[in-house]
Amino acid sequence: MLDVSKETTVTSKEEKSPMAQRFRGYFPVVIDVETAGFNAKTDALLEMAACTLKLDEASGEFSIDEKIWFNIEPFEGANLEPAALEFTGIDPTNPLRGAVEESDALKEMFKLIRKKMKAAGCQRAVMVAHNAAFDLGFLNAAIERCNIKRSPFHPFVSFDTTTLSGLAFGQTVLAKACEAAEIEFNNSEAHSALYDTEKTAELFCKIINKWQRLGGWPLIAEEAK
Repeated sequence: MLDVSKETTVTSKEEKSPMAQRFRGYFPVVIDVETAGFNAKTDALLEMAACTLKLDEASGEFSIDEKIWFNIEPFEGANLEPAALEFTGIDPTNPLRGAVEESDALKEMFKLIRKKMKAAGCQRAVMVAHNAAFDLGFLNAAIERCNIKRSPFHPFVSFDTTTLSGLAFGQTVLAKACEAAEIEFNNSEAHSALYDTEKTAELFCKIINKWQRLGGWPLIAEEAK
């Protein structure tokens, strides 16, 4: 059973940081995973990357902060779909991958996220991903396999840039959404967890910042009342 209790306790609105106020106490973390199939319970998790974000309190705009990524050893008994491996170009048997165990990757990633989340005064992390249900499903399955009782992430809330880019730019494919947002995208580098995380983070920031400039988040106006 995943622990959905709050990571920290924040009292009044006046004490909350702008980051904590922006998403109701959630700390957004951009995630991408590369896998050996579509079934989170049976198929291997092969790569995972995370990108934390920072908020400029003067402008109210977001930008990329820190990145962390791992090549991951398939868990014991994991299924490796040949079509998925061909699509991603990942060779799980390559010793030069420098792959680590799932549990080690999760613990290291969670350590960074908790540090950033605490500094921002947020209660819990929320995943930002492109087709977020897929990435969240694989993350939750890995957490369960590794018997991690306390994850910083909300187990089912997520921010999906597929939906957001559909609203903002009329595109749902990551490469096309980036093109519409005037974000450089190299298809030859796609399907790397780190590259896709970076581009998803840029896209998320672009959408949120555009909304901010249009007056969609009146933090300053509310404080002036």
